[in-house]
Order: sequence, then structure tokens, then C-alpha cells
Amino acid sequence: MRTRLTLAIALTLAAGTAGAAPAVVLARVGARSATPIAVQSAAIGADRRFAARNTAFGADLSPEVNWSPVAGAHAWAVVLEDPDAPGARPFVHWLVWNIPAKVTRLAEGVTAAGALQGRNGRGGLGYWGPHPPSGAHRYYLQVFALDAPLSLAAGADRDALAAALRGHVLASGEVVGVVTAPR
Repeated sequence: MRTRLTLAIALTLAAGTAGAAPAVVLARVGARSATPIAVQSAAIGADRRFAARNTAFGADLSPEVNWSPVAGAHAWAVVLEDPDAPGARPFVHWLVWNIPAKVTRLAEGVTAAGALQGRNGRGGLGYWGPHPPSGAHRYYLQVFALDAPLSLAAGADRDALAAALRGHVLASGEVVGVVTAPR
């Protein structure tokens, strides 16, 4: 009986996670505050659609993003990733960190704003806009308030950034946009 119960629990857990999207960075690093950062982007409309000019199908400009200030923040990090992409991990579209503490807005098309950028999913540095191969994909634009600038060199990948963020996130927030591949 005990073996059947254990097997039933294991099968239930496996079924519950089958097909689940991989965890975005925000889900992998804890924040000290339960109060989320309010994140907004003019690139993501009320219908949650990403503006075409901010995708790789358009002008491929990094999106404008702004966020609420967090007391005690000494730097910021921004991550854009697609958990709906094929593969075991979300596809990385943008990693930027050590944004100065006084900054709470990145303009559209910004290249670094005095910060460091990491490798996107195509292996390049900086922003590469959403470009789903087919169908609709969700794009998580995440902001992290940091207690200190990160000791992480430019060109780092998602895993290195996530590891560097652990223990340094005061608060975090996100806004999610959707891009559908043109037919």
C-alpha cells in the first residue's frame, strides 16, 4: 500500500510539472521585501502586446522601462527573457546590471546607461528583441533593486547573473508582454 501511495504521489507531481515553462530569473532569486517594485514599459500596451519596434521583427530597440524607487537600493538589474522558447531554459533577450542607484528609467534604445550588459540567447552582448519562432510567447521584463553593485564582469550569462543576484536583491518586480510571430 505504501509503495502504491508513493508511486501515485510521484506520478501526480510529475504530471503537474510536465510542460511547465522554465523558471525566469525572478523566480530563482529571492527578494528581501515582499512588496514588489512597480514596473512599467511604454513598449507593452494595455493589451500586453509588445510594440513591434521593440522586437527583432521591427527596429529591435530595447524597450523603455521605468520602475518605482526602493529605499536603500545601491544599483539595479534588468532582465528580459522568454520562458516559452523551446528548450530547458528561458531564452535570454537582455541582461543589464549595475544600473546606477539614482536611475529609475531606461529610455528606449538605450545601450547601457552606465551599466554592464550580459550575453543574450544569440551569444551577443546587449539587447536582442523578442522573436518567437511561432505562435505567441510571453516576455518577462524584470527589475531588481540591489543592496550593492554586483561584482560581475560584462558579458556574463544568465546563470552567472542569477548567482550574483542571490542575497543582494532588496525587491523585485516585473511586467509581462506578449509577441506573436508574424504569419
